[in-house]
Amino acid sequence: MKRIAICGNIASGKSTVQKILEEKGYKVLDTDEVSKKLLTVNNKELYDGFKNYDVFENGEFSRFKVAQLIFSDEEARLKIASIMHPQIAEEIKIFFDANQSDDLLFVGIPLLFESNMQSLFDKIIFVYTDDGIRLERLLKRNNYTIEHAKSRINSQMPQEDKVKLSDYVINNNGDFGETHKIVYIPQTYLNRLTDEGEKTSL
Repeated sequence: MKRIAICGNIASGKSTVQKILEEKGYKVLDTDEVSKKLLTVNNKELYDGFKNYDVFENGEFSRFKVAQLIFSDEEARLKIASIMHPQIAEEIKIFFDANQSDDLLFVGIPLLFESNMQSLFDKIIFVYTDDGIRLERLLKRNNYTIEHAKSRINSQMPQEDKVKLSDYVINNNGDFGETHKIVYIPQTYLNRLTDEGEKTSL
């Protein structure tokens, strides 16, 4: 079994790559969905850590308010990361344990390097998209102002640094059709990797 991480900065198209892999029959754990599941008042550690913050609506965590808080407050961002990242790592391990008979397992994890979870994986795929295209996607998809979109892009670890730390790089500057043609990695690349591996651009 090979454990493969799929990461990418905001609006890079990581979710599109995950969807294509699922269409091909591979199992993919989306840690964005895991995070949504963990973001609940029933998560005692998380609730106790943030019960005095304005992050609730109708008795439950508000994803919008939490996002606003961690984007504007570095201390709060580090605090929620210290609680949720170990919980997410545990969910990833459960996913691997439950699917040991599969040759390839994929995990979509946008903050792989920021959360320092590289050791959980055998190989890392980074989905790269030029900053200008990502900015355009954010403006169209999220209705952000250009200032807010740029600040969201600039708040993340630079793509160039992540490329250097990854085994594969998918160039996702094209449209969905082009991405669909690119994502044939399992058959043509992953099974040929040596244990040492080498960086491959697709």
